Amino acid sequence: MTYDVIIIGGSYAGMSAGMQLARARCTVLVIDAGQRRNRFAKASHGFLGQDGRSPDVIAEQARGQLLAYPSVRWHKQTAIEARSDGEGFKVTTGNGETFSALRLILATGVTDELPNIPGLAERWGQQVFHCPYCHGYELNGGAIGVLAASPLAIHHALILPDWGPTTLFLNRVFEPDAEQLVKLEGRRVVLEREPVVSISGEGEQVEVALASGRVVKLAGLFTQPRTHLASPLVAQLGCALESGPTGEFIRVDLMRETSVPGVFACGDTALAAGNVAIAVGDGARTGVAAHQSLLFR
Repeated sequence: MTYDVIIIGGSYAGMSAGMQLARARCTVLVIDAGQRRNRFAKASHGFLGQDGRSPDVIAEQARGQLLAYPSVRWHKQTAIEARSDGEGFKVTTGNGETFSALRLILATGVTDELPNIPGLAERWGQQVFHCPYCHGYELNGGAIGVLAASPLAIHHALILPDWGPTTLFLNRVFEPDAEQLVKLEGRRVVLEREPVVSISGEGEQVEVALASGRVVKLAGLFTQPRTHLASPLVAQLGCALESGPTGEFIRVDLMRETSVPGVFACGDTALAAGNVAIAVGDGARTGVAAHQSLLFR
C-alpha cells in the first residue's frame, strides 16, 4: 500500500506529528529505531502535564495513544534509504523492506558532539546538561558551572544565575570582550580561566578538576554541544541545510516543508530547540501542514 505519510523518527516530535495526521484519518507509518536524544535523562521537566516524569514513560504512553488510531502503523527499524519516485517517496529500512508514501516527515533528530573531557560524557543528562529550563530548577539554587565549548557559553553564563551562583569555565575556548565582561560582572558570574582536565562526582554533586589540581564542586554543570543530523536520509533526499553556532539542521519554510517538495521536517531536525515541549508543539504543527499539503496541492 501507499501511505499518506511516512514519519521517520518516532520520538516526541514525530509522534506528535503522527497524532495530528491520525486524527485527520490519514494513513501513517512511523519508522523508528528507538534512539531518543534525551534517553540519558532521568526525568523530563517543563513539559506541561508531564513534568518530572521519566522520558521512557512519556514516550511509551504517547506511543500507545498514537497506535490506538487504526490508521497508524509502527515499524521498529532504521530507515537507511529514502528517495522520490515521481508520485511520492519510497523508504527502505535496515531489514530490506521498502515502503511508499505521498509525503515524508523527517523527525530523525540529532546527535550531540560533547567537549572531549574525561568524565563528561558519562554524566551527560545526569549532572551535565544543556538546557537550564529543563534541568536548572532541580539544582535547588546550588552552585552552577558553565563549561565553555563555544562562544555561546556567554549566553548560558548570563542566564544561569537565575538558578544559582554561576562560574564560567572559559577552558581556553574563548575570551569575553569588554562589553561581555561588564555584563558578567553585573550578573556576579565568576570567571575561571584555568583549563579543565576532568569531570567527576556522583549523586547531587559534580566535581570539576582543573589543571593545577584544584577541584570546584557544583550542583550541576552546563555546556553547549554541537549537534549533527542523525540520519543520512537528509543528504540522500537533497534537503537544504542551515548551519549555525549550535550545529546543523534542515532548512524549512513557514509550513515546515523542506526545499524538497513533499518532504517536511520537525523537532531537533529542523529546530535548535533541545526541549521536549517545543519539539512536541513543532511536531503537531508539522503534522497539520503535511495533511493540508495533501489537500491543496
